[in-house]
Amino acid sequence: MPFKRKKKQNLIALALKEKMMTVIGEEIPIYNFRFDLTNDNKRIFGLCAMTKDYFLVAKTEKKNAEVFLEVYKTEELYDVQYTKLYGTITLEYRNADGNLCELCRATSRYAEELMDGADFLYNLNKKLEVNVPEKRKNKVCPKCGRAYRRGSNTCLHCGGAKKILLHMIKLAKPYLPRLLFAMVLFFVVSGLNILVPQINKILIDERIKAPNAAQIGFVSLLVVVIALAVTQLVTRLLSILRNVLLIGTSNKMVVKIRSMLFGKIQKMSIGRISEHTAGDLITRVTSDTNVLNEFLTYDIAEIAQQAILLVGVITVMAIKQPLMTLLAVLPCPLVILMFNIINKFMHKLYRRQWFVDMRASSILHDIFQGIRVVKVFGMEKTETDKYDAAVKKDCEIKQQNETLWNLIIPGANFLMGIGEYIVLYFVCFKILGQEMTLGDLTLMTSYISLIYGPLRYFSRLPRKIVRTATSIAKIFEIIDEEEDVADVENAKNIDIQGTVEFKNVCFGYDRHERVLNDISFEAHKGEMIGIVGHSGAGKSTLINLIMRLYDVDSGSILIDGVDIRDISQESLRRQTGVVLQETFLFTGTIYDNIAYAKPDAPRDEVIRAAKLSGAHKFIIKLADGYNTVVGERGYTLSGGERQRIAIARAILGNPKILILDEATSALDTKTEKGIQDALALLIQNRTTFAIAHRLSTLRNATRLIVLDKGEIAEIGTHDELIRKQGIYFGLVMAQRQMAKMDK
Repeated sequence: MPFKRKKKQNLIALALKEKMMTVIGEEIPIYNFRFDLTNDNKRIFGLCAMTKDYFLVAKTEKKNAEVFLEVYKTEELYDVQYTKLYGTITLEYRNADGNLCELCRATSRYAEELMDGADFLYNLNKKLEVNVPEKRKNKVCPKCGRAYRRGSNTCLHCGGAKKILLHMIKLAKPYLPRLLFAMVLFFVVSGLNILVPQINKILIDERIKAPNAAQIGFVSLLVVVIALAVTQLVTRLLSILRNVLLIGTSNKMVVKIRSMLFGKIQKMSIGRISEHTAGDLITRVTSDTNVLNEFLTYDIAEIAQQAILLVGVITVMAIKQPLMTLLAVLPCPLVILMFNIINKFMHKLYRRQWFVDMRASSILHDIFQGIRVVKVFGMEKTETDKYDAAVKKDCEIKQQNETLWNLIIPGANFLMGIGEYIVLYFVCFKILGQEMTLGDLTLMTSYISLIYGPLRYFSRLPRKIVRTATSIAKIFEIIDEEEDVADVENAKNIDIQGTVEFKNVCFGYDRHERVLNDISFEAHKGEMIGIVGHSGAGKSTLINLIMRLYDVDSGSILIDGVDIRDISQESLRRQTGVVLQETFLFTGTIYDNIAYAKPDAPRDEVIRAAKLSGAHKFIIKLADGYNTVVGERGYTLSGGERQRIAIARAILGNPKILILDEATSALDTKTEKGIQDALALLIQNRTTFAIAHRLSTLRNATRLIVLDKGEIAEIGTHDELIRKQGIYFGLVMAQRQMAKMDK
């Protein structure tokens, strides 16, 4: 924004605040936000401010124009809400007559602030927990101006080179002695490479072309040749030692990075993980770390070697032949400038190639995960065509990138070679003038080769650097991502007794679109709380909050009087058991899947859990019993068998809080009866939350919570809610009617 425009807006904002002070005096507003449209969508400068008692709306058309001020009592603004229109957003309230009235309107530029203001005002009126919304942090890259992805502060376009370099230095710290020793070897090897042309010059000028060459003995000649051979041998041995050191170090660094990356993905909330495809995350953990490993293992060593060699040769040449050195490096600035331009262009191309490659991996992963669905619907050819199209696109982009690169490189190498030809001409001219010897020619041509060898290597390097930079940016984008569900410092490890309390809990997957609103209830040890409601009412969301897969937006969830956010996630989930409608089994044995809840459990304890769940009977009938390997996701077992294993897993974990999410809805009546009997054993002396499609399974619940549009509509026992004849009564009657129709 130009300085004058910014200064003008600051002056207008000051005028608006002065007008507000005529009402609130020196009182500091709790929260304020801007807007920029009138009710008929004309541009204005507007400011809203909230105090404990007042909501003020100040607006003016331009600098030095009249400021209009509207004052509302906060308590009179009922049912505050916002409405998203095409490109605009409005803040509205319902007056005492029940009519919607508009408070202010804004373009999408101020939409975030206006929605924060709406939530703040709503909570203030409802006497809910009020958190002053944070002003939007700088979420754009300072270099290119592009927005960061949510939760990230790494720019995929610029790569965040400084931040990535700091990460790599931090990772390399434990291996600093090795790296310093390797650096010493780089200098020694480069020095020996520079020494070889000098020995060749001695061999030619002082042995072969010497005036008394005929009198030079065999031994004298042999000494020079042996010196040359020993120099080459020592160079090779030191290079091998250097490479062994660097390969070991780079492998350890990549293992550390891969572990950090996978660990960070494990810590990400379900909300953040769902923003990525499985193929995207797999590509980052495997392919991108492999690219980094290759770069650290081979390219870093070569870059260091070539750079030291280049500087060393130019220094030696500059001392011996300053003019020749200048002629040799004359084309270099032009080539460097050209590659700087090419590098920026190639970065975009390789970033595009990464996304296309990731897309192909995601399609492949989805097909493998849903292979049963693919086969059931006969979509093999369709999915094959889809994958072929993605692979073809990937191939086309790679071919375009490689073709373009191979068109550029020959021209660049030719430009660099011009200096070589110029030096060759001048050296030959000097030899003809008796100013240089044949040994000088071999020395200079060798040094020219040692200069242009690294330069040609560096000309091919941008392609590798761009590819690696793209992968590194992708890796550290995840590693640097902010944890939205994280343990507080000194999080508590508590022995849960079973009291769970919701206090004015509000939550939305999008923080401005509430799924649960002002939820309050309490559950105690030994109670079974049934959660019912229409689809989309917020049932699954509620149990997700109990497991702390997400954090509440406002309000709090207390377990034994301790805020769930103050309890370590490991402690909470270790004492929470879950049986879901769609049971997930890992590829492995039945025994391993049951023992997953408690890996160190004795075998007798695992078998006891299987017996209590009713799984033992079918397991012992299998050829390999508990050592039977289930297929991926357990598809070699029936739905009832998978469910019994899931219940056995929950029993083994001995949870203090148990969550049953539609645990029997997909089963037939006979199987369901068996599962219900197993669940009856499981829920004893535990705090249980149950969601059930068949409401008859919740008849024995201690209490039923009926959710409607994200709020608690009814709460009570089955009999109490039936007598009330409200939402729950309607759901029960509808199911009974459906049951009659099925008979």
